[in-house]
Amino acid sequence: MLITKTASELRRLIASGEVSAVEVATAFLDHAERFDEKVSAFLRLDRKKVLGQAQAVDGKRSRGEALGMLAGVPVGIKDILCESGETTTCASKILEHYKPPYDAHVIARLKSEDAILFGRLNMDEFAMGSSTENSAYKRTRNPWNLACVPGGSSGGSAAAVAARMVPLALGTDTGGSIRQPAGCTGIVGLKPTYGRVSRYGLIAFASSLDQIGPMTHEVDDAALLLQAISGHDRRDSTSAPLDVPNFIDAAKKADGKLRIGVPKEYFGEGLRPNVEAPVREAIKVFEKAGATVKEVSLPYSSVSLAVYYLVATAEASSNLARYDGTHYGFSAKDGANLEDLVSRSRGEGFGAEVKRRILLGAFALSAGYRDAYYVRALQVRRLIKNDYDRVFQEVDVLLGPTAPTAAFCIGEKCEDPMAMYLTDVYTVGANLAGLPGVSIPCGFTSNEMPVGLQIQAAAFREELVLQAAAFYQRETDWHRRLPRLVEETGVRA
Repeated sequence: MLITKTASELRRLIASGEVSAVEVATAFLDHAERFDEKVSAFLRLDRKKVLGQAQAVDGKRSRGEALGMLAGVPVGIKDILCESGETTTCASKILEHYKPPYDAHVIARLKSEDAILFGRLNMDEFAMGSSTENSAYKRTRNPWNLACVPGGSSGGSAAAVAARMVPLALGTDTGGSIRQPAGCTGIVGLKPTYGRVSRYGLIAFASSLDQIGPMTHEVDDAALLLQAISGHDRRDSTSAPLDVPNFIDAAKKADGKLRIGVPKEYFGEGLRPNVEAPVREAIKVFEKAGATVKEVSLPYSSVSLAVYYLVATAEASSNLARYDGTHYGFSAKDGANLEDLVSRSRGEGFGAEVKRRILLGAFALSAGYRDAYYVRALQVRRLIKNDYDRVFQEVDVLLGPTAPTAAFCIGEKCEDPMAMYLTDVYTVGANLAGLPGVSIPCGFTSNEMPVGLQIQAAAFREELVLQAAAFYQRETDWHRRLPRLVEETGVRA
């Protein structure tokens, strides 16, 4: 079946003429339209637009024109990436009717590689959340258990890939928002090094932390999508002016004989036994292959979550100040004066979690508190990065759990923000230090929910992350498992 093919396989079939791009697009559209009634991954999916793109690819092939590396392959788009003329909401009422006049850098890259932009995917509002329950429009469900969350904030992207509604998707990761939902849904989610992928056209949450990355079934496909979107962009001052390695070749060089570090801080209080056990077994797979495994320490990881929520909320309060009801986006009606208009527009347009983070950030930056909180957090952020720098002089990669628990039930943590925040305790460090990391499936809990293994490496060493992930994928078959929801229809991987 076409919907179970990898992106690389689809690209080859389309290029050879064995199938048409329209046939591929139709297969995924039919599947998505059937399953999204239950999963609610998509905010918008325009069949006519998708088929029009597919027809254009088929036209290029029939004329003998060169095809891009993603020709005819559907790619789901998290609704935080601007596309010219396409409503881009960040799952927020305040941007309900916003249509950007330009393409994000990654969108332009996908178009240049002949990818099929396949709908807009649900998310936590302004990427603030770990469950995709903070969307202003709908609540996305986990394909492995519809009573559970898919993680967040890129939960729509993760759920769409896991349910085989799309072979590739883009997510964004500010504190784990690619890796954590990937772990919750049993897929591959890769956060590149900060600066590897241009943030131009990514609607900002926390500018020094946000990064765009691929969400896929296979490590090879993650490498393929990363190859397509990486590279320097002069429009983004934080974009690294570095040559892009051949990630596709790197993923083919699966390597388990690496120097592996296991942070002892990742295996302490809070880690559920049903998550720890599969992760420990995954580490043994590397040991059997001849890897050198040693316990390492990241002492400042114990305060990384506190540092993250000071830095991220401070930047969010600044970035979201632009949504005031006077320039663009939602504007409250009948404001008595400018102050009333701004207050009501923000009060009615933003959801509860966004308001909470704006308030926290404004407080951290306020007079009398900035030095005590925000500046202090930046100082400790440097110490967190120093921890990683020291460890990566001794090891090639770090292995550990992606999250302390598997996917939890919808509504379980809504009344306890701190419990929700703790789901990112193992992922925020990579964002604070600007490092690459990937989550790959490594097993299941007793109630058949996926468990993610996180692999991290030094800055701009995505090749090592991909090689380690590809090795583990070659030795196991967790990535080939399908949610029962999909299997019951007769689909087989």
